[in-house]
Amino acid sequence: MKRILQTLMGVCQATLVVVVLGFGVTANANEGGFPLDQAPDRVSKNASLQNGAKIFVNYCLNCHAASSMRYNRLRDIGLTDQQIKDNLILNDAKVGDLMTVSMTPKEAKAWFGKTPPDLSVEARARGTDWLYTYFRTFYKDDTTQTGWNNLVYPNVGMPHVLWQLQGERAAKFEEHKDPHDEGRMEKVFVGFEQLTPGTMKPQEYDDNIADLVAFMSWMAEPVQLQRKRLGVVVLLFLAIFTILAWRLNKAYWKDIH
Repeated sequence: MKRILQTLMGVCQATLVVVVLGFGVTANANEGGFPLDQAPDRVSKNASLQNGAKIFVNYCLNCHAASSMRYNRLRDIGLTDQQIKDNLILNDAKVGDLMTVSMTPKEAKAWFGKTPPDLSVEARARGTDWLYTYFRTFYKDDTTQTGWNNLVYPNVGMPHVLWQLQGERAAKFEEHKDPHDEGRMEKVFVGFEQLTPGTMKPQEYDDNIADLVAFMSWMAEPVQLQRKRLGVVVLLFLAIFTILAWRLNKAYWKDIH
Protein backbone atom coordinates (compact mmCIF):
# COMPACT_ATOMS: atom_id res chain seq x y z
CA MET A 1 0.00 0.00 0.00
CA LYS A 2 2.83 2.37 0.91
CA ARG A 3 4.58 1.73 -2.40
CA ILE A 4 1.38 2.42 -4.33
CA LEU A 5 0.82 5.73 -2.55
CA GLN A 6 4.45 6.75 -3.08
CA THR A 7 4.15 5.90 -6.76
CA LEU A 8 0.99 7.98 -7.15
CA MET A 9 2.60 10.92 -5.39
CA GLY A 10 5.61 10.59 -7.66
CA VAL A 11 3.38 10.65 -10.75
CA CYS A 12 1.70 13.84 -9.52
CA GLN A 13 5.06 15.50 -8.90
CA ALA A 14 6.34 14.40 -12.31
CA THR A 15 3.24 15.85 -13.97
CA LEU A 16 3.84 19.23 -12.35
CA VAL A 17 7.50 19.14 -13.41
CA VAL A 18 6.51 18.40 -17.02
CA VAL A 19 4.06 21.31 -17.00
CA VAL A 20 6.71 23.70 -15.64
CA LEU A 21 9.31 22.48 -18.12
CA GLY A 22 6.77 22.77 -20.93
CA PHE A 23 6.22 26.44 -20.16
CA GLY A 24 9.98 26.93 -20.05
CA VAL A 25 10.46 25.38 -23.47
CA THR A 26 7.80 27.65 -24.94
CA ALA A 27 9.36 30.72 -23.40
CA ASN A 28 12.84 29.93 -24.71
CA ALA A 29 11.87 28.64 -28.15
CA ASN A 30 12.30 32.05 -29.80
CA GLU A 31 15.76 32.90 -28.49
CA GLY A 32 18.34 34.02 -31.04
CA GLY A 33 17.94 35.98 -34.24
CA PHE A 34 15.83 39.11 -34.59
CA PRO A 35 14.04 39.99 -31.31
CA LEU A 36 10.37 39.06 -31.39
CA ASP A 37 7.43 41.16 -30.27
CA GLN A 38 4.82 39.52 -28.08
CA ALA A 39 1.64 38.73 -29.96
CA PRO A 40 -1.60 39.86 -28.27
CA ASP A 41 -3.61 36.91 -26.96
CA ARG A 42 -6.94 37.07 -28.79
CA VAL A 43 -7.71 33.38 -29.31
CA SER A 44 -10.72 33.59 -27.00
CA LYS A 45 -12.26 36.57 -28.86
CA ASN A 46 -14.58 35.52 -31.67
CA ALA A 47 -14.61 38.99 -33.24
CA SER A 48 -10.82 38.90 -33.61
CA LEU A 49 -10.90 35.34 -34.97
CA GLN A 50 -13.56 36.26 -37.53
CA ASN A 51 -11.54 39.24 -38.74
CA GLY A 52 -8.41 37.07 -38.82
CA ALA A 53 -10.27 34.47 -40.90
CA LYS A 54 -11.29 37.19 -43.38
CA ILE A 55 -7.68 38.36 -43.76
CA PHE A 56 -6.46 34.78 -44.06
CA VAL A 57 -8.77 33.77 -46.90
CA ASN A 58 -8.21 37.04 -48.78
CA TYR A 59 -4.43 37.26 -48.53
CA CYS A 60 -3.00 33.88 -47.50
CA LEU A 61 -5.28 31.25 -48.99
CA ASN A 62 -4.37 32.22 -52.55
CA CYS A 63 -1.01 30.44 -52.30
CA HIS A 64 -0.98 28.71 -48.90
CA ALA A 65 -3.40 25.90 -48.16
CA ALA A 66 -4.78 24.97 -44.73
CA SER A 67 -5.62 21.43 -45.65
CA SER A 68 -6.29 20.29 -42.07
CA MET A 69 -9.13 22.80 -41.65
CA ARG A 70 -12.64 22.68 -43.08
CA TYR A 71 -14.63 25.82 -43.73
CA ASN A 72 -17.53 24.59 -41.60
CA ARG A 73 -15.23 24.41 -38.56
CA LEU A 74 -15.51 28.20 -38.53
CA ARG A 75 -18.89 27.70 -36.88
CA ASP A 76 -16.87 27.35 -33.68
CA ILE A 77 -15.92 31.03 -33.86
CA GLY A 78 -19.51 32.19 -34.17
CA LEU A 79 -20.15 32.08 -37.94
CA THR A 80 -23.09 30.46 -39.69
CA ASP A 81 -22.80 28.35 -42.83
CA GLN A 82 -24.37 31.17 -44.84
CA GLN A 83 -21.89 33.72 -43.50
CA ILE A 84 -19.01 31.38 -44.30
CA LYS A 85 -20.33 30.81 -47.81
CA ASP A 86 -21.00 34.50 -48.52
CA ASN A 87 -17.87 36.01 -47.00
CA LEU A 88 -15.09 33.46 -46.72
CA ILE A 89 -15.39 31.08 -49.66
CA LEU A 90 -13.94 32.82 -52.70
CA ASN A 91 -14.08 29.88 -55.13
CA ASP A 92 -16.48 27.05 -55.92
CA ALA A 93 -15.73 25.15 -52.71
CA LYS A 94 -18.52 23.93 -50.44
CA VAL A 95 -18.86 24.75 -46.76
CA GLY A 96 -17.80 21.25 -45.79
CA ASP A 97 -14.65 21.27 -47.97
CA LEU A 98 -11.07 21.58 -46.79
CA MET A 99 -9.34 24.95 -47.12
CA THR A 100 -7.15 24.09 -50.11
CA VAL A 101 -5.80 26.06 -53.07
CA SER A 102 -6.14 25.38 -56.78
CA MET A 103 -2.42 25.91 -57.42
CA THR A 104 -0.54 22.62 -57.76
CA PRO A 105 2.82 21.99 -56.03
CA LYS A 106 4.47 21.82 -59.47
CA GLU A 107 3.12 25.25 -60.44
CA ALA A 108 4.10 26.69 -57.08
CA LYS A 109 7.66 25.45 -57.39
CA ALA A 110 7.93 26.89 -60.91
CA TRP A 111 6.64 30.31 -59.83
CA PHE A 112 8.18 30.69 -56.37
CA GLY A 113 11.12 28.28 -56.42
CA LYS A 114 9.52 26.10 -53.73
CA THR A 115 6.06 25.03 -52.66
CA PRO A 116 4.48 27.47 -50.15
CA PRO A 117 4.01 25.64 -46.84
CA ASP A 118 0.62 24.50 -45.62
CA LEU A 119 -0.44 26.88 -42.82
CA SER A 120 -2.69 24.53 -40.86
CA VAL A 121 -0.27 24.23 -37.93
CA GLU A 122 2.22 26.99 -38.77
CA ALA A 123 1.38 28.81 -35.53
CA ARG A 124 2.38 25.76 -33.51
CA ALA A 125 5.54 25.23 -35.55
CA ARG A 126 6.73 28.86 -35.52
CA GLY A 127 4.99 30.35 -32.51
CA THR A 128 2.59 33.29 -32.44
CA ASP A 129 5.31 35.81 -31.51
CA TRP A 130 7.33 34.77 -34.57
CA LEU A 131 4.34 35.16 -36.89
CA TYR A 132 3.28 38.48 -35.33
CA THR A 133 6.77 39.95 -35.80
CA TYR A 134 7.25 38.37 -39.23
CA PHE A 135 4.13 39.94 -40.75
CA ARG A 136 5.20 43.36 -39.42
CA THR A 137 8.86 43.43 -40.51
CA PHE A 138 8.75 43.28 -44.30
CA TYR A 139 10.70 45.96 -46.14
CA LYS A 140 11.59 46.88 -49.71
CA ASP A 141 14.77 45.27 -51.05
CA ASP A 142 15.54 45.56 -54.76
CA THR A 143 18.30 42.96 -54.49
CA THR A 144 15.83 40.10 -53.95
CA GLN A 145 13.77 38.32 -56.58
CA THR A 146 10.45 39.48 -55.11
CA GLY A 147 11.61 43.00 -54.25
CA TRP A 148 10.93 42.37 -50.56
CA ASN A 149 12.88 41.13 -47.57
CA ASN A 150 12.09 40.38 -43.93
CA LEU A 151 13.95 40.97 -40.68
CA VAL A 152 12.70 37.78 -39.01
CA TYR A 153 13.21 35.60 -42.09
CA PRO A 154 16.06 37.13 -44.15
CA ASN A 155 15.90 36.51 -47.91
CA VAL A 156 12.44 35.01 -47.62
CA GLY A 157 10.93 33.89 -50.93
CA MET A 158 7.47 35.19 -50.02
CA PRO A 159 6.54 38.71 -51.19
CA HIS A 160 4.83 41.13 -48.83
CA VAL A 161 1.23 40.32 -49.76
CA LEU A 162 -0.10 42.82 -47.21
CA TRP A 163 1.94 45.77 -48.50
CA GLN A 164 -1.12 47.69 -49.63
CA LEU A 165 -2.41 47.66 -46.06
CA GLN A 166 0.90 48.56 -44.43
CA GLY A 167 2.46 50.62 -47.22
CA GLU A 168 6.00 50.34 -48.53
CA ARG A 169 8.83 50.67 -46.03
CA ALA A 170 12.61 50.67 -46.20
CA ALA A 171 14.78 49.24 -43.45
CA LYS A 172 17.59 51.42 -42.10
CA PHE A 173 20.83 49.74 -41.01
CA GLU A 174 24.04 51.04 -39.45
CA GLU A 175 27.53 49.53 -39.49
CA HIS A 176 28.66 48.53 -36.00
CA LYS A 177 31.72 46.67 -34.81
CA ASP A 178 31.09 43.03 -34.04
CA PRO A 179 31.32 42.72 -30.20
CA HIS A 180 32.97 39.31 -30.66
CA ASP A 181 35.43 40.43 -33.34
CA GLU A 182 36.58 44.07 -33.39
CA GLY A 183 38.03 43.71 -36.88
CA ARG A 184 34.64 42.77 -38.32
CA MET A 185 31.70 45.06 -39.03
CA GLU A 186 28.04 44.00 -38.92
CA LYS A 187 24.80 45.61 -40.08
CA VAL A 188 22.46 46.54 -37.23
CA PHE A 189 18.81 47.39 -37.83
CA VAL A 190 17.89 50.82 -36.46
CA GLY A 191 14.38 51.44 -37.78
CA PHE A 192 12.00 51.72 -40.74
CA GLU A 193 11.42 54.56 -43.16
CA GLN A 194 7.89 54.82 -44.56
CA LEU A 195 8.13 55.18 -48.35
CA THR A 196 4.45 55.13 -49.27
CA PRO A 197 1.41 55.14 -46.97
CA GLY A 198 -0.79 52.10 -46.61
CA THR A 199 -4.56 51.95 -46.44
CA MET A 200 -4.24 51.32 -42.70
CA LYS A 201 -2.55 53.35 -40.00
CA PRO A 202 0.34 51.56 -38.22
CA GLN A 203 -1.70 50.71 -35.11
CA GLU A 204 -4.63 49.55 -37.22
CA TYR A 205 -2.32 47.32 -39.25
CA ASP A 206 -0.80 45.83 -36.09
CA ASP A 207 -4.30 45.13 -34.72
CA ASN A 208 -5.28 43.31 -37.90
CA ILE A 209 -2.08 41.28 -37.85
CA ALA A 210 -2.84 40.36 -34.24
CA ASP A 211 -6.25 39.09 -35.40
CA LEU A 212 -4.66 37.13 -38.27
CA VAL A 213 -2.15 35.49 -35.93
CA ALA A 214 -4.92 34.71 -33.43
CA PHE A 215 -6.88 32.95 -36.17
CA MET A 216 -3.82 30.98 -37.26
CA SER A 217 -3.22 29.99 -33.65
CA TRP A 218 -6.85 28.88 -33.27
CA MET A 219 -6.72 27.02 -36.60
CA ALA A 220 -3.63 25.11 -35.50
CA GLU A 221 -5.58 23.77 -32.51
CA PRO A 222 -9.29 24.64 -32.42
CA VAL A 223 -9.78 22.88 -29.08
CA GLN A 224 -6.90 24.61 -27.30
CA LEU A 225 -9.16 26.61 -24.97
CA GLN A 226 -10.99 23.45 -23.91
CA ARG A 227 -7.64 21.68 -23.48
CA LYS A 228 -6.32 24.42 -21.22
CA ARG A 229 -9.49 24.42 -19.12
CA LEU A 230 -9.31 20.65 -18.81
CA GLY A 231 -5.63 20.89 -17.92
CA VAL A 232 -6.42 23.21 -15.00
CA VAL A 233 -9.10 20.80 -13.75
CA VAL A 234 -6.67 17.86 -14.01
CA LEU A 235 -3.93 19.70 -12.13
CA LEU A 236 -6.37 20.71 -9.39
CA PHE A 237 -7.54 17.10 -9.11
CA LEU A 238 -3.95 15.85 -8.90
CA ALA A 239 -3.12 18.44 -6.24
CA ILE A 240 -6.14 17.46 -4.11
CA PHE A 241 -5.46 13.76 -4.67
CA THR A 242 -1.83 14.23 -3.61
CA ILE A 243 -2.93 15.81 -0.33
CA LEU A 244 -5.48 13.03 0.31
CA ALA A 245 -2.90 10.35 -0.56
CA TRP A 246 -0.35 11.94 1.75
CA ARG A 247 -2.85 12.15 4.63
CA LEU A 248 -4.00 8.57 4.03
CA ASN A 249 -0.40 7.37 3.99
CA LYS A 250 0.30 9.20 7.24
CA ALA A 251 -2.81 7.77 8.92
CA TYR A 252 -2.07 4.24 7.68
CA TRP A 253 1.46 4.17 9.10
CA LYS A 254 0.97 6.24 12.28
CA ASP A 255 0.95 3.22 14.62
CA ILE A 256 3.69 1.32 12.80
CA HIS A 257 7.28 1.95 13.80
